[in-house]
Amino acid sequence: MKQWIRRVAAATGIWALSFCMGCDGFFVKPASTGGGSTTSGNYVYVANATTETLVGFVVGTGTLTPLTNSNFDLKFVPTAVAVNPANSILFVAGSGLIYAFSIQSGGQLSVLNNGNAVAVATVASMDISPDGNWLFALDQNGITLDEFQINSTSGLLAQATGASYTVSGATIKPRAVKVAPNGAYVFVALGTAGDLVFPFNTSTGTVSTPLLLSLPSGTSDNALAVSPNGSYLYVARSGSPGGLAVYSIGTGGSLTAVSGSPFAAGNDPFSVVVNNAGTDVYVANQLDSTISGYAVASNGTLTALSGSPYANGSAVSALATDRTGAYLLAVAGAGSPDLTMYSFGTAGTLNSVTSTSTGTDPTGPVALATTH
Repeated sequence: MKQWIRRVAAATGIWALSFCMGCDGFFVKPASTGGGSTTSGNYVYVANATTETLVGFVVGTGTLTPLTNSNFDLKFVPTAVAVNPANSILFVAGSGLIYAFSIQSGGQLSVLNNGNAVAVATVASMDISPDGNWLFALDQNGITLDEFQINSTSGLLAQATGASYTVSGATIKPRAVKVAPNGAYVFVALGTAGDLVFPFNTSTGTVSTPLLLSLPSGTSDNALAVSPNGSYLYVARSGSPGGLAVYSIGTGGSLTAVSGSPFAAGNDPFSVVVNNAGTDVYVANQLDSTISGYAVASNGTLTALSGSPYANGSAVSALATDRTGAYLLAVAGAGSPDLTMYSFGTAGTLNSVTSTSTGTDPTGPVALATTH
């Protein structure tokens, strides 16, 4: 009954907001930012909280080139972005709503649904199932994992059952959601309240009762990544004992800490990403403005890479690899610079190759998404 009420309320909310926004034009017409058409399909999109803008770049060979007509004035503070596996839709969340953009053949963006919201959700983090059918939004209300079925043509989101949750005796701070590469599990980081593992059926969209991973007092889990083969879960953990926690993923989603976990990182680990081969993993240390890198052994243990930690812009907060797997991209919330691109050197080491602003500073970038 509660799920039915939420679906009706969401649909009503979208209708009302669409009516109002359609009247005054919610999105400002995108300004040309230079660059040109490309068929590489390698793009990165950055959401700026301070300037309330969305910008896109072509990822070239050691270059970041602004995309033509892909600089949007959102008129709201974005909180999360996600690109579907088909690289045809970019979703942007903020102000209690989710919006959708069509990704054109040259990477340029155009608004879908006439610039109106495609779903109602107060999003802390978003991820999309590997089949491209389901979008998960970790709600900031601290009790709901929102689930939506994706219309791959229109970008509209139909609210599915999703899940509600409680964690007794803990302060819940919704941080991150991540779908396993095989689609079997949905992982959720809840800050000081620990982590949840939801078994997931991609065919039906059914999310089952979760397993809970509790944390030591004084720690917070802030971000998640899963190895490409689905064997390991990586958790960016702040506090003491903090660092980069590693768990092997067992039957039913059970988590077992790898020997030596958590592995030492910098101050306030806030984002984590695995390279395409699954051989190296990187964590953004927000308060140190650095990125720590690790080599992954066959048993899941980590060894710091040569030269780690690597310098980044101030308050680095989000990481992603590019489509080719040749580059790591990082945004820094306090800028200097806003967006940095690294190449992978010998044994996974990071080499800064270029950087750029993401608008008129300070832009306050908070999230980025790359094509797959």
